[in-house]
Formats: sequence, structure tokens, C-alpha cells
Amino acid sequence: MELRTLRYFVAVAEELHFGRAAARLHMSQPPLSRAIKALETDVGAALFRRSSAGVALTPVGEVLLDEARALLDHADRVRVRVAAAAGAAAITVGMLADSTDPGATRLAAAYSRRHPDVEVHIRETDLTDPTCGLHAGLVDVALTRGPFDKTGLTTHELRADPVGALLRADDPLARRDSLALADLADRRWFLFPAGTDPVWQSYWNGGEPREGPVVRGVQECRQAVLWNGTVGMTPMGHGSPAGLTVVPLIDMPPSRVVAAWKEDDTNPLIRSFVQIATVAYRGSDRTP
Repeated sequence: MELRTLRYFVAVAEELHFGRAAARLHMSQPPLSRAIKALETDVGAALFRRSSAGVALTPVGEVLLDEARALLDHADRVRVRVAAAAGAAAITVGMLADSTDPGATRLAAAYSRRHPDVEVHIRETDLTDPTCGLHAGLVDVALTRGPFDKTGLTTHELRADPVGALLRADDPLARRDSLALADLADRRWFLFPAGTDPVWQSYWNGGEPREGPVVRGVQECRQAVLWNGTVGMTPMGHGSPAGLTVVPLIDMPPSRVVAAWKEDDTNPLIRSFVQIATVAYRGSDRTP
């Protein structure tokens, strides 16, 4: 019973869909199906019930899922401890200027408890690079927000935050309980520099071409609103500095906090990071 085959099994068990599991594993479906069939032969029992309604775990599959997760987790810990003993256990995490997020605070504490011998390097980036240096190879994993160009990357959603319009407190629209994008159509928005990921730029501009001052960081966004009456979007729950307010936008999809990493990276430290982040952000103070 190989670890690789167990990883295949866990992916299918969690997705309950061979196609999605194959995509998650970056492989085609036929070899995945063959691997699961071989595992069932090895175990001596069916692990999944396959029907027109979909895929479901059998009682034997449920037992194996618990054991496989524990075994894979232990294997990852062994790799990390060996790397630490060799002085090679380190991970670089890219963060999108949002390190005060309570989810990130919980993640830092939990990761430190889980991997006390791993050195964590943080690279915080401005709003012009939503991958936080992943595409450039500067970080191992990014704690960021979508959407952005995911070519060559794998992402895992941690939380979804509603967004609102960032306005000056004395703006007439600031007195509203909620707004729609159409209410901001004739306003100047803060923009990101030329060359910024167009998927990212389009989301934060509400899907429309805008005019306004160019900014690179969160503080520049806030100052553009405070000094010039510019408008823009921000995740709800971030709080607003004196003189500014945030009004919910009713027709914008939420801003999704994600972990992202290179799709072919099998570093166990990254897998552990994503697992711990999932739990840490599930307990976030913000409403998903």
C-alpha cells in the first residue's frame, strides 16, 4: 500500500468525484481509476459505491480514510523532522498586506506549535502582485485573495469576505445602508498600476474600466479616498480609519481568501500549511 496511492484515495474520498479528484491531483482520470481499483484489490473490499447518483464511501472506505489521513500526516511529519535535523526545514510565505487578519494570527500560532523546528520567512507584498511572488518563485506558498491568474498554481479557499465601498465619512453615499455598483458609476476609483494582473484589477474595479489615481498599497487606497474623495472596494470587517466608512455592496461577489502554491510542488510543509490554515480561518471572527 503505497503513500502515493493513499493520496489518490484521499483525494477521491474528499471530492467524491473521480474527475475533480484527477484535476486536483493534476493527472488524467483513467490512471486514477486504475489506482483505486488496485487499492480495492489490495484491501480486499470495495472502498466506493459508484452509481448514477455519484460516488460514496463504503464503511470500509470510511475506515481507510481516517487511517490514510493519519498515515499521510505522519509521513509528512517524518519528512519535516528529517529536514529539520538536516538544517533544511524552512518555508517562505507570501502575504498580501493583510497580516493583521485574525485568521493569519491563529495560523501563525498553530503552525509554530505543529512545526516548532521550521523557520518561517514572511514576504509581504503590495496590491500589485496578488500571488505575492509565487509566479516569480520568491515564495513557497501565498496567503492572499482571489481572483487572479492561476496558471500553474493550485489554490484552496479559506474564507469568503463580503466587500463594500470605501468612502469618505462625509460622502452623501456614506449615509446609505447598502450600495450597488451602479451608484458608483460616475465616481473616480483608485486603480492599480499598468501591468497588474488583469483578472485582479477587473475584480477590484467592479468589472468595469475606471478612471482615477494609481495606488499600490492599502494605505495609499485609504489616503486617495480621504484626500481626494476617490472610491473603491475593500473587504468588510477590516474596519475603517477615522474619516472613512465602508458601505456594503449588494451586487459584488465576495473577496475570497486563499492559500496558493505551485501546482507541481509536493513540499510537505506546504500541505501542512494549507491544512492548518483551513482550520485557522474556519474559526475566523469574520462571517464567511
